[in-house]
Amino acid sequence: MLSILGGLISVVISVLWILPNNFGYVGDDVLVVIKGSVALGLIFGGLIAVAAGISAIKESAAEKKEQAEAKKEEPSA
Repeated sequence: MLSILGGLISVVISVLWILPNNFGYVGDDVLVVIKGSVALGLIFGGLIAVAAGISAIKESAAEKKEQAEAKKEEPSA
């Protein structure tokens, strides 16, 4: 319960801090950080997607190789 209350208080303070015409307005700085974070998030997300794609291709190739070896080992009837 205490953590929920603390979280709500921090959200209210941070929203008031971002809004113009309030104490210590930092809205412009927050927007710069958000823009930079979005760009970095897209870069890292793209790198993770490329790594996952390469891994899937390698896994698919290994699976096809195993299936081909399994067909060779099957006795012909």
